[in-house]
Amino acid sequence: MKKIEDLRLENARTLLKNFNTLADFADAIERSPTQMSRVIGKNPTKVIGSRIARHIEQRLGLEEGWLDSEHDSIPTTHGVAEVSPIYSVAQVQSFPLISSVQAGNWSEINEREIADAPRFPCPVPCGPRTFVLQVEGISMEPNFKDGNLIWVDPDVEPINKKLVVARLDDRNQATFKQLIIEDGLKMLKPLNKEWPEQYVPINGNCTIVGVVVFGGFIT
Repeated sequence: MKKIEDLRLENARTLLKNFNTLADFADAIERSPTQMSRVIGKNPTKVIGSRIARHIEQRLGLEEGWLDSEHDSIPTTHGVAEVSPIYSVAQVQSFPLISSVQAGNWSEINEREIADAPRFPCPVPCGPRTFVLQVEGISMEPNFKDGNLIWVDPDVEPINKKLVVARLDDRNQATFKQLIIEDGLKMLKPLNKEWPEQYVPINGNCTIVGVVVFGGFIT
């Protein structure tokens, strides 16, 4: 059986594959590249302790203890990474950039309505109904800043702590938040701890449009 230090190192390096550079990874979890190099670099000088392990999981939207277990695949994390120009349309499928109003009615949108929409390739595997949104406002900072792009897949199951795009019945557009499910209760939560509305209870008054599978900015 692998030691927990070895598991954490292996899993953290797996997460690193979601990012172009170690610096991008460090920025997403709000730690310095030097600190990350010491624990997951080519020749680490320190192990990943419980405190930093839980911090990485929290910042990337993973379940607590994820780093401590073996996994068969690379997860899609919530860190914002630069979308490298090497991902061309010829290499991966591209998806339409739509408005928050269109996202709120995505199931009713037809191809003609988005025929002229800008399209962006997704660097991670996602379903054919995926769409792209531009983040508006600061409710999801520091992970997602105003103007960042997010790729949203309607076919991914919206489970606890996933980042989702949802439509509330009393609003005519979609909102981007984290889904929290506790003791049978469902809520939408911003990542910005300074945001005034920390929890929006949902109970039959909300439709989950899709789950965020990638976030980044285009160079």
